[in-house]
Amino acid sequence: MGKVYLYEHPLIQHKMSILRDKNTPVKVFRELVKEISMLMTFEVTRDLPLEDVEIETPICRATFKRLKGADLGIVPVLRAGLGMVDGMLDMIPNAKVGHVGLYRDPVTKEPVEYYCKLPEDLDKRRMIIVDPMLATGGSSCAAIQLLKKKGAQNIALMCLIAAPEGMKAVQDEHPDVDIYIAALDEKLNEDSYIVPGLGDAGDRIFGTR
Repeated sequence: MGKVYLYEHPLIQHKMSILRDKNTPVKVFRELVKEISMLMTFEVTRDLPLEDVEIETPICRATFKRLKGADLGIVPVLRAGLGMVDGMLDMIPNAKVGHVGLYRDPVTKEPVEYYCKLPEDLDKRRMIIVDPMLATGGSSCAAIQLLKKKGAQNIALMCLIAAPEGMKAVQDEHPDVDIYIAALDEKLNEDSYIVPGLGDAGDRIFGTR
């Protein structure tokens, strides 16, 4: 069973409370999404392999640790997932970025794919799917399944807020995928929005609400 990592760091919780506020303006909202994503990247990359390298400091030669050719990929679920990419790239600038386009059918609530562009060598990379909201889990499950069909073997899911229903859906369908979240909320409402949540993340990131 994949693990669930819930971030309880004070900085993240503080920024999340401002993110949830309906009066937070678009500019600040975008900045917070980027900052929280950057902070969450620390945990997602905790197990990256290291190797010893010998370098010369201004004082002497010594052996230190560097990343051992870690190959990473970031896959935002369009469109809201785009808001999380820049913060992650600030931390791991060599990561490749793919894109998966999914929208939720307003009647069936099921995800519909409309775009997919992924790194050719995703089978050799740790692929991190990013989407601010894990609500029903439909889009996340569809994105994970799509990456698996393309050959991905090491997949993680990173979201800002999750509902228990979405968490269970991903764990049931993809028990091999680790999930990283900044908050686990109460439930979904009748319109499949997370309660208390923060509303529509895409609309708030791009100012289309």
